[in-house]
Amino acid sequence: MRPEVLFPVFAPISRLPGIGPRLEKLLEKPVGKHVIDLVWHLPASLIDRRNRPKIAQTVDGEIATLEVDVGTHIPSRNKRLPYRVHVSDETGEMPLIFFRARPDYLTKVLPEGARRIISGRVDYYQGDPQMPHPDHIVAPENAAEMPLIEPVYPLTAGVTLKVMAKAVRGALDLVPDLPEWQEPNWLAKQNYPSWKEALGTAHAPESAADLEPGISARSRLAYDELLANQLALGLVRTRMRSRAGRETRGDGKLRSQVLSSLPFKLTNAQMMALAEIDGDMAA
Repeated sequence: MRPEVLFPVFAPISRLPGIGPRLEKLLEKPVGKHVIDLVWHLPASLIDRRNRPKIAQTVDGEIATLEVDVGTHIPSRNKRLPYRVHVSDETGEMPLIFFRARPDYLTKVLPEGARRIISGRVDYYQGDPQMPHPDHIVAPENAAEMPLIEPVYPLTAGVTLKVMAKAVRGALDLVPDLPEWQEPNWLAKQNYPSWKEALGTAHAPESAADLEPGISARSRLAYDELLANQLALGLVRTRMRSRAGRETRGDGKLRSQVLSSLPFKLTNAQMMALAEIDGDMAA
C-alpha cells in the first residue's frame, strides 16, 4: 500500500493550478500523467539573465536584460508584418518586435513614456539590434519578480517554458517532507543534502555546472532512485520465492515418443538433467 503522505504527488497533473484537459494531454507526452512525473522532470539547461548591458553594448544572439524608456508604438497595417515598440536608453534605441500582437495588451505593459526592464534574446537585423518577443517585461519597482536565472525544461509542441515551469513549481509545492532513510554518517561522508533539498537544488541551477550529473544534489537523487529500485526488486524476488510453485506433472508419453525417435541413447548426465527438471516442475 502507498503511504497516505504520498497521495498528493501521485495525483493526476490536472489537479495542479492552470492545468486543464488540453494542457494535461500535451504534458503527458514529455512528462507523464502524475504530479510525481513533473517532480522528476529536471531542467536540461538554463537561461542567465544577469547580463545587463546598454543597448549599444548588446551582442547578437545573446540574452540581455535592459532598462529602457518606452517610445512610440508602431502597429502593423498587415497581419504578416510585426507590431513594433521602440525603446531607448542613453546609448541608443532599438525596436521590440511582436508578431500576432494584441495592441491592447502591449499598450498596457509597455505604455509610452514609461520605464521598463525587458529581458530576451537580442538579434541584429541589418546591423541594428532588436528584441523579438521579450521573455519578460516588468516595471523597475517590480524587478524582483523577474528571475535572473531560469531553468529550461524539455518541452513539446504547444507547451511553452513558462507553462512548464509553472507546472513544475506547482508539483514541487506538493512534495512532502519525508523522514531521512539514509545513514547520517554516510550522507555526511558523501556530502549529500537531504532528499527534498536535493530535489529543490536540482530544479534551481545557478550555473551550467549545477546541471552536471556529478553534483551532490543530482547524485543524491540518482543514488536514491537506484537503491529504491534494487530494494523493490529484492522484495519482489523474496515474495516470488515464498510462493509455492505450480505443480506440473506429465504421463511421460510425449517424452517417450521423442526419446524413441532419437538416433542415439541419452547419456547418464542427460538423464540426470531430465530428472532434475522433472523434480523442479513437480515441486
